[in-house]
Amino acid sequence: MVTMVRAVTLNGYFQLTRRLGINPQALLRQAELDAAMLANPEHRIPIATLCELLEATAQAASCPTFGLQLAEARQELDFGVIGLMFAHKRTLREVLQAAIQYRNLLNEALALHVEVADDKVVIREEIVVDAAVPMRQATELAVGVLARTCGALLGTSWHPNSVHFTHTALADTRFYRHLFGCPLVFESDFNGIVCTAADLDCPNPTADLELVRYTECLLEPRSHADEHSIVQEVRKAIYLLLPLEMATIEQVAQRLHLGTRTMQRQLESAGTSFSDLVEQVRHNLALRYMMNARYPIGRVAVLLGYTRQASFTRWFTARFGKTPSGWRAANRK
Repeated sequence: MVTMVRAVTLNGYFQLTRRLGINPQALLRQAELDAAMLANPEHRIPIATLCELLEATAQAASCPTFGLQLAEARQELDFGVIGLMFAHKRTLREVLQAAIQYRNLLNEALALHVEVADDKVVIREEIVVDAAVPMRQATELAVGVLARTCGALLGTSWHPNSVHFTHTALADTRFYRHLFGCPLVFESDFNGIVCTAADLDCPNPTADLELVRYTECLLEPRSHADEHSIVQEVRKAIYLLLPLEMATIEQVAQRLHLGTRTMQRQLESAGTSFSDLVEQVRHNLALRYMMNARYPIGRVAVLLGYTRQASFTRWFTARFGKTPSGWRAANRK
């Protein structure tokens, strides 16, 4: 099943490309996308195609911060009915809870996880893509939109502790500092934002519970996952929880507000199983981490949920036909 995202993800794309002096139509044709279809914000496009389009655009424009600039160019809370609900939730905590609840309507490819430990909150994002495509621009777009959403809710009260990216830093990080206004951490273990627990409960001065209830009624008929989307929702949960050593069937079912047996039955109806999905995600993440030489093999093992490197080595060798060090040597560019 190909993971699709709504065309609203590219809001502001035409204006930004023209401002940078490049032809968006040519880039869309290269990506086999129809500009007329993108005029409909509900039109669906493959996430892999979106990632490749953003990377090609950044290269054509000689603009390595294209994803971040697109996040800045988009209107705040630009999510349709869901955005209206976000704007009138009482706190950022409620917005993030709603983003997780309505995840299949918001963005099928984007996984969101909130960890709270004492006074620190980690908001992690993960883009789930099956194909081996570069994701720097898409990741920065996602984190940029997340930061602007938080800022729209909290205004001048929004002061994140740090913003994290798993990829390397550019030589020039001025635009990052301009957009986020906080310390940056590159080559991190996750993509996302760290803030204080107090930020989650800072009151939204524009909160309107009647509007929230109205939008929830509009969204309710569309919010239930079918037997196909449940596979994607479980996969997204595994992507987020595997590096935290929390990707058990019980914890994933709890995250999705399902009973374990119910989730198992739904996966079986869709022709798969929880263990199969764990293996798929582990395979994809192994390739992603192993292709990046800055990740030591021991760190890759931990990020894939192995507490012992020897266990990871046995799994990797059985899966790829080479030891991790042998595979990395053979695939070194």
